[in-house]
Amino acid sequence: MPSREDAWNLVCEYTQSESLRKHMLAVETCVRAYARKSAADEELWGLAALLHDFDYERWPNADHAPNREHPAEGAKILRERGYPEELIRAVMSHADYCNTPRQTPLEHTLFACDELAGFITACCYVRPSKSVLDLEMESVKKKLKDKAFAKGVSRDDVRNGAAELGVPLEEHIAFCIAAMRENADALGLRGTLPVSSDV
Repeated sequence: MPSREDAWNLVCEYTQSESLRKHMLAVETCVRAYARKSAADEELWGLAALLHDFDYERWPNADHAPNREHPAEGAKILRERGYPEELIRAVMSHADYCNTPRQTPLEHTLFACDELAGFITACCYVRPSKSVLDLEMESVKKKLKDKAFAKGVSRDDVRNGAAELGVPLEEHIAFCIAAMRENADALGLRGTLPVSSDV
């Protein structure tokens, strides 16, 4: 399997948007944490999450075509680059319109973390501190009810993702916040809080 460095280079080759790169890193952070929790293959899970949207900027797929643009184009590239089918199937399954039913723990976890990681990031950006370090689960849950906030995030996907994992939504949110705190600097989510903060 290609290395994480190979995967990151692929992300950077196809994605210029800093925020989209950060999104892929955030999803990777959450999915890797779940892999560790369940003693799964952290590299496989992490790379699937890191690469899940690498083709999105180039082929955004507004029509939600199941076999062209994102993520179908990405799947072809991943196949050419020697990524395992298990990873490619997970990438395909995160988009419901691809008609690739989610079956494996990796597939369920990637789907569950995708929209939520984006939503947590949005919650951080509107905080006075701009930081994940002082973000609490209750605050995220409250913002989920505000339909005007981060309108691009599917609330159904967030709820269904937790259900697919078989964990309460509150637990899933808290777990992902904790994972993202561990990687706050790489995600650009330390905000204005000092490095020595014991938050």
